Amino acid sequence: MALFGDKKISRQSSRQEEKKKHVHHARTAKLGNGIAHEIIRAPWFSEKALIATEKGVYAFEVPTRVTKPQIASAIKEIFKVAPRAIRIVNLPAKKKVMRVRRGEGSRATRRKAYVYLNAGDTIQFS
Repeated sequence: MALFGDKKISRQSSRQEEKKKHVHHARTAKLGNGIAHEIIRAPWFSEKALIATEKGVYAFEVPTRVTKPQIASAIKEIFKVAPRAIRIVNLPAKKKVMRVRRGEGSRATRRKAYVYLNAGDTIQFS
């Protein structure tokens, strides 16, 4: 008669309550002193990036091994603004014809982060 008991229902409900307790909040990474300026290397100034700044989206050059929570905490530390979302784009290396030497060379791979801010928040580049 154990198949028809109430114990299964109570187990399932307790598991659902445990899942509700473990709600994931926005992840933030704790950074050491001076690391924020190494994470956010430079603002990315291109025509597309400058048009996006009118909508509250800012582009930055970041290292290849940096995560979104690290970028978010660096933005908070440097610009005193909390980002709404962060998107990361990996740009592949490009093959280029070398004028000095004969043959081909390649540009390095790059990575940029699009930082979305809440309405009314801005970043001033000085």
